[in-house]
Amino acid sequence: MSQATMPRVINAPSRTKRFLRALKRFWPLYLMMIPGLLFYCVYKYAPFYGLQIAFKNFKIRKGIAESKWYDPWWFWFARFWQSPSSRMVVYNTLIISLSKMVVGMLPPLIFALAINECRFRGYARVIQTVSYLPHFLSWIIVFGIATTMFNEGSGVINQLIKSLGGTPIPFLTSNKYARSMLVITDLWHSIGWSSIVYLAAIMGIDTAMYEAARIDGAGRFRQIWYITLPNLGRIFVVLLITKVGNILDGGFNQVHVFMNDRVRSTIEIIDSWVYTEGLGKMQYEMATAVGLMKSVISAIMVLGTNALARKWDSALW
Repeated sequence: MSQATMPRVINAPSRTKRFLRALKRFWPLYLMMIPGLLFYCVYKYAPFYGLQIAFKNFKIRKGIAESKWYDPWWFWFARFWQSPSSRMVVYNTLIISLSKMVVGMLPPLIFALAINECRFRGYARVIQTVSYLPHFLSWIIVFGIATTMFNEGSGVINQLIKSLGGTPIPFLTSNKYARSMLVITDLWHSIGWSSIVYLAAIMGIDTAMYEAARIDGAGRFRQIWYITLPNLGRIFVVLLITKVGNILDGGFNQVHVFMNDRVRSTIEIIDSWVYTEGLGKMQYEMATAVGLMKSVISAIMVLGTNALARKWDSALW
């Protein structure tokens, strides 16, 4: 092969050079990233140093570094599972979280489809704005609204039941209805905000697909079934993965506000138990151990769900 026909070897720039070029070109964007990076470093990664409390006999006066390591190292983890309430709070957490996940996945999707299909855009914008408002209310205000509606003595719903000759129902103070109230109020609190992601995804669908479907004679329901829903499949899976990652949370703020002595055995979750037993009684090792255990299990569940989603994605798309 002659020298003229030999292929030219082009040395690709190193990663460092590519990064420096990108930094020089997009420096305003990298500058705007600094506050977000500082937030994660200070509030997300720096607290990792305190995880060693879960394996120590922590003394506030000595601090984290000077406190002695426990032998065996799993002492606080075993103490949690040996607690009489551990199985109850784990069961309550799973039941409440799974109920919220199952009930709360489809309504935001249906709500987003309804808003998108509304012909009167002004009316749709008003409904969309009003549905966002509960997301910005604290759970204390939501509990006040729930008390006004469902209180056994003076609630609007029970007043209606009594006017029809029925017996008032203790929605907020009965173990039979406590979990249902958590699920219902959580759905009302989040449905509008959760629909934003679906609406954004719907807006990104190519309009030419709908035009072609209309030319072929497809009605609005067929367009939703064959165009809109398939294009929302990946978004649905991503939201499902995020919900699986939070399945051991249960919603501490909501539970803490709604909980009372009558329904404690039904709705007390891991976080509320740790708040009472760990932080309330100054058992910081217990609180740290349970938090670490939750984080590890949640990470495993997210990775497993993500792996299943990848297989499902490759099989369908």
